[in-house]
Order: sequence, then structure tokens, then C-alpha cells
Amino acid sequence: MLIGELALATGASARALRHYEQAGLISSERAHNGYRVYGERAAVRVGNIRRLLAAGLTLEDVRTFLPCLDGDVTAGPPSAEALRIARERLAVLEGRIAAQSEVRDRLAAALEGAGPGLAPEAGPPPPAPSVPERSRTAPVAGTGVAAAVRPSG
Repeated sequence: MLIGELALATGASARALRHYEQAGLISSERAHNGYRVYGERAAVRVGNIRRLLAAGLTLEDVRTFLPCLDGDVTAGPPSAEALRIARERLAVLEGRIAAQSEVRDRLAAALEGAGPGLAPEAGPPPPAPSVPERSRTAPVAGTGVAAAVRPSG
């Protein structure tokens, strides 16, 4: 299938597919006209890549799963390596959240000290800005971190 067909079948952009290919996660042949042609299993592989990315892993993390990306990565029990990677990624995310919380608290304190009417309003914080479309991945039911790091191969 051509790159546009694979993009349509998986919900990934053609740019993301080229990025996955450059990272060595998928491969293609070149047709006589220079177009990329992907095998039939490419859609399964891309779906698994997107599930792992949606669970918070990076492309480098996903490389660990290369042997099982053509099957159901959520079917088997998680390997020790998969659990290690998920724990490391979680620790990184928790560190980032803590750092951002500190920045938010300092900004709120600065606003409170700036005078009346400038303090943050009570209530829940405003929603985070939306993620640009090119980096957004569709969540898949039953594919949280625990489910997404279960290599089948």
C-alpha cells in the first residue's frame, strides 16, 4: 500500500510514517516511480507504535518492542524490559509534572503579591492548550501503560 493509504488506514499522518521509517520502526520498498510501498503488516505495526506512543513511551523506547510490533503487543505478560522502560518513562513524566507545578506555584505567588485583582481566580486551573494535530494520537480502549507495554514476541 502507498503512504497515503497507510496513513488513512492507521490515522497517522504521512509525515509521522516517514518519521517512523527514518527511526527504523517501519520499512518500505520503492516503486519504479519512487513512491514508498508498504507491506500488508505495516498497518498493524503502525497501530502498535501509536499505542505505545499514546501510553507515554518515546520512539526510542518503542525500539525495544521491534520483535513484537507485528503482533498484539498487549496480549502477553509484560517483560522485565518493558516494565523497566515504562517505570523510567513514568519517572520522567512525574519529574516534569513536579517541575511545572513549582513554576505554577511561583507564578501564582507572584501574582498574589502584585496587588488586588491580579491573583489567580479560585477554582480549577484552566485546561491545557490543545496538542497540535501532528503529535496527537488517538487513545485506544484498554491500552494504558500496563496494557501497552506487554510485548507478544
